[in-house]
Formats: sequence, structure tokens, C-alpha cells
Amino acid sequence: MCLAIPAKIVEIKGATAKVDMMGNERVVSIDLVPEVGIGEYVLVHAGFAISVIDDENARETEQLLLEVAEAYEAEE
Repeated sequence: MCLAIPAKIVEIKGATAKVDMMGNERVVSIDLVPEVGIGEYVLVHAGFAISVIDDENARETEQLLLEVAEAYEAEE
């Protein structure tokens, strides 16, 4: 199973972008989504932005990931 995390594009430099991924900054490749712009959301997997998503979808996905993390922590 693969998991892609939503991230907001903060800065673009050539074929890479600095993203905000749930409060953490990362640099990812945007080779697969060259049309993306600053302020847009992408799904990131293995260091690559693999698709552009809308704001609502990004927020919903972030919320679901937080709920999964909380449930996991509650089990420990």
C-alpha cells in the first residue's frame, strides 16, 4: 500500500519545490506536476509531487491522517 501526503507549495526553484507538509517543510520534485503554482496543494509520495489537489481535498486528507495518528497513539 502506498501513502501520499498533502502538501502546500511554498516556493518553486526549477524542478523542485519547498512544501509545507502538515507543519513540516520539505523539498520535493515537481517533475510530474510542472504546472503547479505557489499556494497550490499536491500529493507527495517518496519525495515526488504526484498530483495537484484542491484545498478542500487537502484539508480533508490531513484531518483523516491526524485521526489515524491519534487512534494509533491511543492504542500504545
